[in-house]
Amino acid sequence: MTPGVTIDLCPGRAPLSVGFVLLHRFTMLPFAAFVDYLRLAADEGDRSRQQHCHWTFMTSIGQEALSSCGATISPCLSFQDPSEFDYIVVIGGVLDERARLDTTALAYLRQAADVGVPLVGLCTGVFALIQAGLMKGRRCCVSWYHHRDMMQRFPAIHPVADRLYIDDGDRLTCAGGAAAADLAAHLVERHLGKAWAMKSLNIMLLDEVRTGTHPQPQPVVFGKIKDRLVRRSINVLEQHLGEAISMDVLAERVGTSRRNLERRFREVLGVGPQKFARDLRLRYGLWLLHYTGKRITEIGERCGFADTAHFSRHFRSAFGMTPTEMRKRAIEPGADRVDPFFLHVESRPEL
Repeated sequence: MTPGVTIDLCPGRAPLSVGFVLLHRFTMLPFAAFVDYLRLAADEGDRSRQQHCHWTFMTSIGQEALSSCGATISPCLSFQDPSEFDYIVVIGGVLDERARLDTTALAYLRQAADVGVPLVGLCTGVFALIQAGLMKGRRCCVSWYHHRDMMQRFPAIHPVADRLYIDDGDRLTCAGGAAAADLAAHLVERHLGKAWAMKSLNIMLLDEVRTGTHPQPQPVVFGKIKDRLVRRSINVLEQHLGEAISMDVLAERVGTSRRNLERRFREVLGVGPQKFARDLRLRYGLWLLHYTGKRITEIGERCGFADTAHFSRHFRSAFGMTPTEMRKRAIEPGADRVDPFFLHVESRPEL
């Protein structure tokens, strides 16, 4: 390349322009992941000039935006003409029933929808889109962590919590967290091309861009497992939640005998590896019942059970109720429930 000569990798393409609506106590990670992806795709190197991407931070009256971690973003503009943007991204904050609705922001989102600007709900920003009346009849992606909140607040909405984001044309919703970078990559590649999307990816030290259908990580196992063999075995089982992996195959995968594997599991966890694996798959089924709308038959198959009857029998034995009863209980306001997030395991003292 000749010194001082800039090569435009996206000639003839208009810059990607994004307006950010930052609600009170917005979550920092999805905001930072999304805007930094734009920043790195906007210019050569790390110079951060808004050439190929433009972004504008907005609040209802142009005040600084307070994030959930206490950091503030400034300067911010008051809401600009929505037609200036290719997308308007709304980022929500900590859910609090006592929090006052930002009616100015909701009105602005409706104005943007009226002129056909695609709206993006990051993290709890999707709650604002729902409150603005803009998600009727739409698919809605939400983090598994906020799935129950959405079911209770908006029973007419059917949230999806088993994928990273949904691109539904002029409505895009994202579970938040690091998945915001994946959605930003999706939009940068669409508007500027793969080269600029890859540039951001590489500088952010990300291995690859995940598609919207990529599953959200499900926190199934929690506990300090000191025994390396048992810990490696659990990692393999977590990677095969959709199948009943045999103990011979598991032992071979971790480089030991079946007899030694069974002995170590009982010493460390007080239960054999086969029962532990089945309980793990049942706990995964419990998670799916709470956080997806999948049919019980499909859930049983996805958890590696031969048929629905087999799944239901073991599920009732583990949790004291059928999958159907559990699903009804999961959506009842204020009802006690079996925790679907973690299978608590504690390592016994080593001998």
